[in-house]
Amino acid sequence: MADRYLNFTGTAPGRFLTRRLGLPQPSTLRRWAPERPSLEGELLHLTAGKTPSALTDLSSVLARTHPLKLAHDSSRPTAVVLDATGISDAPDLALVHAALHPVVRSVAENGRVVVLGAPVSPSDHHQAAAQQALEGFVRSLGKELGGGRTATLVRVRSAVAAESTLRFLLSPRSAYVSGQVIEVGETEGERPALDWDRPLSGRTALVTGAARGIGEAVAEVLARDGARVVVLDVPSAQADLVRVADRLGGTALPLDITADDAGERMASALAPGGLDILVHNAGITRDRKLANMPADRWNAVLDVNLTSVLRTTDALLKSGTLNRGGSVVATASIAGIAGNAGQTNYAAGKAGIIGLVRALAPGALAEYGVNVNAVAPGFIETKMTAAVPPLIREAGRRMNSLAQGGLPVDVAETTAWLSSPASGGVNGQVVRVCGQSLLGS
Repeated sequence: MADRYLNFTGTAPGRFLTRRLGLPQPSTLRRWAPERPSLEGELLHLTAGKTPSALTDLSSVLARTHPLKLAHDSSRPTAVVLDATGISDAPDLALVHAALHPVVRSVAENGRVVVLGAPVSPSDHHQAAAQQALEGFVRSLGKELGGGRTATLVRVRSAVAAESTLRFLLSPRSAYVSGQVIEVGETEGERPALDWDRPLSGRTALVTGAARGIGEAVAEVLARDGARVVVLDVPSAQADLVRVADRLGGTALPLDITADDAGERMASALAPGGLDILVHNAGITRDRKLANMPADRWNAVLDVNLTSVLRTTDALLKSGTLNRGGSVVATASIAGIAGNAGQTNYAAGKAGIIGLVRALAPGALAEYGVNVNAVAPGFIETKMTAAVPPLIREAGRRMNSLAQGGLPVDVAETTAWLSSPASGGVNGQVVRVCGQSLLGS
């Protein structure tokens, strides 16, 4: 369903009226398109901190990461990258203010502010306090910027390990990701040589719940980036599933993932080349307040949204179907972070996904060579949200820093970034794709 308010505020009368009434004034977000795949303009590289930065290779990474002109002085930057890894105590935070205060108003519409921080030290409480302060700073800045601009904090040890993340954040692909904190660790082995236009070439991806909506968008973006896609959904959705598979040159796998042997059947369908990317997107809702919720509605949601994810992931890891260097991306939700009335079952399942990711990620990487992350969508414009009562739908759209709903492609772009072999340093992360929703933030 079209966002009529967003369209209205894009007109001259709409801008005038909403400004006079103090109403939200969302900007149309600039997303990836074949004819405009990158942001355009200048990237301003700044540094704050008395301690020397450990990111000695940052300038060279930024130079090849971005088609923007790299500058150390710009009157109208499209993106600002502030290296704050050298912030080591509270007085140093004045240098963050000194660096960004003069330029933050000049960032172009749909621009980006990326602050690079150091991992928080457990043995230095002054450094820990200062680096943690950056999180509150960035989350607040994201709520101030407006105009489709976003702000993100990346805690990083190596600029090279963060290149994939920087490419994502400094591009139209991250249009609906703001106010997030992302940790990038070191990667083992040699840095993969990639075609950055098709970073998933040669990789096989399986996407569950892919017959429509977010799952279909995920499969489409993974295929665009070079992956061979296997799309999975319930047998009753086979016609739509085959349509998606045929359009993307992929394979349809009609299967009920709640079946006890679903993992084994997935493994058999993927042999002999195995699997590089596993995207757990399948999910259902059976909303009702707990006092009115029968056990069958509770159990159905938990079976699909959590139990099947645990069971099939375990089966694919233990069978060796998931190749080393592969990725698991599971779909959580802001409901699992903030809760939602009438969704105790759904929120429990999505919070369980977050627990799964945080607990499984270190062990899966160590034992199987696979990184595990989650995306947590907020209000995304789908057929499901189109059926929400109008007033609740409008509230969902406006209650975020970008004052609008996201699109399925926003979740898909984030999933593709997490799936890239160059994103191996991103592990155990839960990235909200919610426009910095005010819920749970």
